[in-house]
This record gives sequence, structure tokens and C-alpha cells, in this order.
Amino acid sequence: MRSLHLSVLFLTCASFLAAQSRPALIGRGIDESRRHSLAGNTRPEATAQNDQGAVDGDFAMEHMILQLARSAADEQAVKEHIDSLHDPASPNYHRWMSASEFGAAWGAAGADRAAVAQWLESHGFTVNSIAPGGMTIDFSGTAAQVREAFHTEIHYLNVNGVRHVANMRDPEIPEALAPAVAGIVSLHDFSPRPLKRAHADYTFTSGRSTYQAVTPGDLATIYNLNPLFTAGITGKGQTIAVIEDTDLYKSSDWNTFRSTFGLTNYTSGSLTTVHPAPASGTNNCGAPGVVAGDDGEAILDAEWASAAAPDAAIEVAACANTRTTFGGLIALQNLVNSKTPPSIVSISYGECEAENGAASNAAFSAIYQQAVAEGVSVFVAAGDEGAASCDAGAQGATHGIGVSAWASTPYNVAVGGTDFGDTAAGTNNAYWSASNSATFASALAYIPEIPWNDSCASGLLAAHFGYSTVYGSAGFCGSSTAKNDGLLEVVAGSGGPSGCATGTPASTGVVGGTCHGYAKPSWQGGVPGIPGDGVRDIPDVSLFAANGIWGHYYVDCWSDIRAGGASCAGAPSTWDGGGGTSYSAPIFAGIQALVNQKNGDAQGNPNYVYYALAALGSAYFCASGTPGAACIFHNVTQGDIDVNCGGATACFGATQSTPAGGGRGPRGGSSSNVSDNGALSTSATSLSPAYTAGVGWNFATGLGSVDAYRLVTNWNLGK
Repeated sequence: MRSLHLSVLFLTCASFLAAQSRPALIGRGIDESRRHSLAGNTRPEATAQNDQGAVDGDFAMEHMILQLARSAADEQAVKEHIDSLHDPASPNYHRWMSASEFGAAWGAAGADRAAVAQWLESHGFTVNSIAPGGMTIDFSGTAAQVREAFHTEIHYLNVNGVRHVANMRDPEIPEALAPAVAGIVSLHDFSPRPLKRAHADYTFTSGRSTYQAVTPGDLATIYNLNPLFTAGITGKGQTIAVIEDTDLYKSSDWNTFRSTFGLTNYTSGSLTTVHPAPASGTNNCGAPGVVAGDDGEAILDAEWASAAAPDAAIEVAACANTRTTFGGLIALQNLVNSKTPPSIVSISYGECEAENGAASNAAFSAIYQQAVAEGVSVFVAAGDEGAASCDAGAQGATHGIGVSAWASTPYNVAVGGTDFGDTAAGTNNAYWSASNSATFASALAYIPEIPWNDSCASGLLAAHFGYSTVYGSAGFCGSSTAKNDGLLEVVAGSGGPSGCATGTPASTGVVGGTCHGYAKPSWQGGVPGIPGDGVRDIPDVSLFAANGIWGHYYVDCWSDIRAGGASCAGAPSTWDGGGGTSYSAPIFAGIQALVNQKNGDAQGNPNYVYYALAALGSAYFCASGTPGAACIFHNVTQGDIDVNCGGATACFGATQSTPAGGGRGPRGGSSSNVSDNGALSTSATSLSPAYTAGVGWNFATGLGSVDAYRLVTNWNLGK
């Protein structure tokens, strides 16, 4: 394929000339013999054990993304500018930028973009496009060209029986280019995980308790959406984009969901699927078709965003995965770099900071940063692994404390997960009617919340079964109940400190080495409980996200039976259901649509207002379940997100044994000879659970959940 001329890679001459006027970081001739390693950009699966040999030299590597970099001074300046966009006292307040304006003001210098593009072309790569925001170059080539230019080979890998391709060592570039290049976002085909957890029938609950599944009508009652709907604040005129790597199995599932639950009365609500093309150059967004399993994520995102904002336009933005790049990232970058980006975005995928890679971490931070400068509000699921995000899918944590790179940037709202506390307290009858309404709603009022936690390391679960401790052979995690009911697993709403946004861990997936977290944002303060740790802490807010551990879960219509869905022909009690921060993120995005409609303007990063409102005091931020309280935020004060663990990293109380499956992580194999009956802890000498709920902001649920009516109607108090 013939390369594009550089002159057509920029959206406007004005943007190009403005960027050209900024000082270049590439200041000398390129010497190929002087190399710079782009550290932290090799997948942990790229091992000799998994190696199946090199791919052929002509193996196509399509639509790789090279992430550019700014100087430290420019990076600080763009942060300060974004602060000013959210400061009512600033002349810049809400003067949102277009993608091309952002590129002109804050993108990499034009000379640097040109130099990097020319270097890529000199090695035979095709430069497909340079984004208007000025921070990414999309390019394509072959494995042989990657080997020659970046000094790394692309190999086949066999990981738990699944074939993948990945680079076997960190790529290198000429030293002269290093100041302007953050890295290649990825040179592999590993995809992030969707953050939905299937509904599980826990025998100890279903055996003696009725399930109260959450429907849109329940959501509206519990989080006080109904007064807004009555007042006409329904999301009308707002667009919410849910980011995916799959098309919907059936768009009619969304219609069935809305008609069954009474949402068709809101006639402006709509659903479209888009495959957003880049602003210029070769199209990198192929139609993905239906990706089995991920299509369940896409439909729940669309349905539950619509449940919170029933008159909003829901846009499923999906691109096909390439051999090097997650399709959802392509879709997000193309949307943010378009002339008409959506005002709200929801993302329900994730990967931990210490495994996502330094370049990929930089890519998500950069595109969220640009989105916020354009006025876009970005909501991201915080994760479903407690504070052990590098142990997703494991039976026990072995990598210590880590958070999702997709949720930990300073430019997004990280949405955590709660459960309802009624079953644990024996008060179900106080909050649920014995019969359903015509739209299958039965909730009576707001229900006090606890952190969502499916692990045996949950203090509340342990107490429920009469255990005074969670760890060790005599604790709850050592019990037959924990084993038989599937509670030896890393499943809980996520939170924790950013620890490896930049740098490289010394051990795979373990925060350490040269790792550093994102600096604490200017807006994350003023609320008791926020640690003085100097880093970005998540989550910011939370909503119900449980998958049945205490008898409550969400219902959705997903009819892809072959992939795990269920027929939507019968009553909702027979439909698919689940939990996870996959649900709480699009619901919060829907609530933001109500805020935007009420204020008549895009809001950028809502965290500036959330934390300011919480800092106003107990009239706005009060304990979950406080009788008669009319709060904006329901501060969750009981429970934890602690998970069971094994090994020596941040794990307290695990007993020595030869595990029969204990210690297994998502990549298979056993990393230690300890059981998974320890508890993730911030202390090596006593159990200090990672992490507990508590008065004020906390790692378990952030600021807590919201009263949507009071949030929307008091929004301007936080400005």
C-alpha cells in the first residue's frame, strides 16, 4: 500500500502550522546504532514456556498505534489548562476545544510528528493517519519490518490452549526519537477483559432467601431517579457512547428490554451501532461482527445506560480488534478525534496497570485527557477484582495490590461496585415489596449499601457464617463452605492507589521496580478519608454491582444463548443476569446525561464537581442508611473489598500446603506452594484488609453511591 503524504495527515493547515511553531523535542539526526528501549511493553505471557516460534516475515501487523509524548513542561501546562476549563472563575471555563484545536495547542510538535512519520516510512511502514489531537500515529507493516525497525520479534504463543501473537521483548527506537515517543500501544493480540460477572446461584443464599433481581424500575426507586423523570429530565438530547469491540447480537434485545420494563414511554430514546472511521487517512475501524461473550457486555452497557437515561441516544461504538490493537481503543480514539464527539462515554473493560504496559497506559491517559478538554465525560468500570486487579480470573491473589490502568487516570470517573446490605441485616421486607409492579419493579426505597464482595475474605461473609477471622486454615477461607460455594476467587468491587501508571515492575504484575502511580489530581481532596499518598486513588463513586452473593443482581436481555445468554421470551426471572462494575459504569454515564440535560452543557470531568459537593459536609455526604438522610452521596461505612490470596506479596495468613489448584492465576500454573486462604493486606504482620469501607472517602467505594435527584438539582453548588 502506498504511504500517505504527510501534508494530508493533518486536518487543517492552521493546526499544522500552530503545532510546527512549538519547540521540537527531536533535536538531532537519527543514528540507528544508538537505541532506546521502550521499557514495560512486553506481555507477561511472552515466555519461553508459551513460545511457539516466530511468525513469518510477511505476517501483517495492521494499524499499530505509536503514542507520542510531550515535554514535562507541556504536560504540566495541559493539566493546568484542563483545571481552568473546570474552574468557574477562569475565563476558560467550559470553553471546550475541538480535536484539531487540542492538537494545535497541546499535541506533539509538528516537526516531531513529521520526523517520526518519516522514520516509520523509511523502514517500509505505511503511515495511515496522524490523529487531529496530535498524539498518535496509526501505521501498518509486517513482522519483518517490526523486527528490523524495533529490534523485537513477533512470535506465536500458546496460552492455556489459545493461540496468540506478541512481541518477545521490549521494542527499541533510535535514541534521538525517544523524547517525542511514549511507545507503541501494543504489538500483540491480547484483549482486555469485559467486567461483567455472571449471576451465580449461591446455595447458602438461594436455599433460604428469595432473590430480588434489580430492574430499571428498582434502579429508579433506589437511586431516586423518578422525580427527575417526572420533571422531564430523562436524558433527552444527550448521546452516550458505549465503547466495544463487538457488534450487538441482536439490537431487538434492547427493544425487548425497554418494552418489558416500561422504558418505551420515553419516545426519544434510541439505539445505533457505529463503526467510527478516523478523521482522515486509511480506515482502521472494521465492523467487528458479533464477538461471542463480549456481545453480552455490549448489550448490558446499552440497556443499563438507557435505564438511567431513557430518552438518551445510546451509541454502541465498536471497531474490530486488529492483530495489534484493541478495537475499543480504536473506536474511542476515532470518536474523540471526530468533529462531533459524544458528550458522554462509558467503558467497561480493563487491564491492571502493571500488565497493561507503559505505552498502553499512556495511550488511555492521553485520549481521556483529550476527551475531557473537549468536554466529554468518561466513565470507566473500576474493576471486579477488589484491590488485586492483576489477578483477574484467579482463585487467589498472588500479585499484591494493583488497579486497572483503564480506570486510574486523572481524566476519568472510576466507578466502583456496591451490594445491598438488607440480606446481611435481615431487613429485606423493609425494602422490597412482596409483589412486582407491571414493569417488574419491587424496591420500596433506598437500600443501605455495603461493598460488593464475593470472596471468602469478606469480613461480612465470614461473620455471617460465624467466623471471627477470614484467613488461615481455621478462618472462613479455609472452610468447606468457602470452597463449595465458589468463594475462593478474586471477585469484588475494585479500588486502590495507582501504583504503576509509568515505569516497569521488577516482577510481572507486581507493583515495584521503576513503577510510579499517577500524581493525585487537583480535584481529589477536601473529603475526610482521602489518603495523603500523593497518587490517584480509585474509585471515585460506586453503584450497585453485585451478582447475587446476597441475593441481588441485575437483569438484562441478552439472547445469545450459545455464548452464555438466555432467551428473552419468558418472564425477566428467566433472562440473563449478572453484576460487576460493567453495570455501574454505564448507569453512572446515564445519570451524567441527566446532569448535562439539566445544565444545557457538556461537563467534562465530573470529578471536579463530585468532590466539591462531598466536601460541603454531612448534608450532602452522609452514611449509607442514615435514617431520614437526604444526601447527595451515600457514604458506605461497613464491609470491605478484601480478597483471598496466596504467596508472599501483600498476603497475610495463608497456610502452607501443596495446593490442588490453589495459587493459580489467569495464565495457568501454580506460582507458590501456599493455599489461597490468606487475605490481601497492607500489613505483613497483621491483617489490614485491602480495603475496608469507612466514614468519608474510602478505597472500597470512593464517595459511595448517589441520590440522582439531589446530585442533578444541586450540581451547581459544586462549581
